[in-house]
Amino acid sequence: MTTWVLLRGLMREARHWGEFPVQFQNALLAQPTEAALHIVTLDFPGNGSLYEQTSASSVAEMANYVHTQLEQLGYAPPYHVLALSLGAMVAVAWSELYPDELEKMVLINTSLAPYNPFYNRLRPANYPALIRSLLYGSAAQRESLILRLTSNQGSTRLAILEQWVNYAREYPITRANILRQLQAALCYRAATKTPPVPVLLLAGQQDRLVDVKCSLTLAQHWRCAIRLHPTAGHDLPLDDGIWVTQQVKEWLHS
Repeated sequence: MTTWVLLRGLMREARHWGEFPVQFQNALLAQPTEAALHIVTLDFPGNGSLYEQTSASSVAEMANYVHTQLEQLGYAPPYHVLALSLGAMVAVAWSELYPDELEKMVLINTSLAPYNPFYNRLRPANYPALIRSLLYGSAAQRESLILRLTSNQGSTRLAILEQWVNYAREYPITRANILRQLQAALCYRAATKTPPVPVLLLAGQQDRLVDVKCSLTLAQHWRCAIRLHPTAGHDLPLDDGIWVTQQVKEWLHS
């Protein structure tokens, strides 16, 4: 039995995966070598169903939370991890803290100090709008900005935005928790060594939030596999979940 743990990014929750977890599970189960698997989507404290809790102020705390939560839910290691953005930082920290628990990592559109400079990790042109919207905007304004910066979806954008605004109103994230999560992302520094497990990096070349150079630099330092999507943005599973699944399947077979 294989357990895949899916981790989302800043201010996101399990529901933001949309149809991807089912799509991912069905594709992997179609492989003759995979008889059964678990797909586990977790919310970090302060997000989603845990919106009333206080967010961790460090990536290491988030990694420890994932470790403890999986144990409490009864999922035994080793785990495969597919993680996006801040969630991918958590996956790297998890591999540092509990190297025997992880078997494989798929990291999507992430960035890490000390490998990547701050101006690549978050494009400076977005700073004013992000500060204004994340800290002072309404739920609708905030979700509209996040969708615009993270996805290159076209015809389904309005339906996705309506769904995301409903999520934000049902489980409202506090400004204090937004700041804690930002602090965690900005202050985390990964160890200057290759992760102890096989890594696949996926990145969208049209990512308007994080420069694709971040993933390219990590691939060079870690000497790991990397696949680039020519048109997708930051939220690769949303923009092209089928492509993500196909890259993972090919990598697992290689």
